[in-house]
Amino acid sequence: MGAGMPTVTEPAEEPAVAPPSGAERSPCCSLYHHAVELIGRRWTGAILLVLVEGGPLRFSEIRVLVPDVSDRLLSERLKELEAEEVVVRHVYDETPVRVEYELTAKGKALQPALEALKQWSHDYCPDAARR
Repeated sequence: MGAGMPTVTEPAEEPAVAPPSGAERSPCCSLYHHAVELIGRRWTGAILLVLVEGGPLRFSEIRVLVPDVSDRLLSERLKELEAEEVVVRHVYDETPVRVEYELTAKGKALQPALEALKQWSHDYCPDAARR
């Protein structure tokens, strides 16, 4: 190369990351991805947590316990959870009609995961509450 000409060096090629010895890595499971997408939707985790902690609740009670969620979005999320058989909607033939939402066995099985995530949030996200 001539004098005064900058030299161009190509970046070194990064070595491929090999799986741990003796272990074969598999792609992310589609069932896991579906579960994370379901629970990770806006407000869904909070709705599930209040149902885990409070048992059967009326719409208005959930609304009070998850104060920033709009009625429209709460209704939408509850319908999604019903469709996934995570929540069951009980309608009581009373005057006025009473409707309660309760976790199914499938929903109750999420309790350890929700409680672990809640603890993790307290341990590692303390500044988030101040935002």
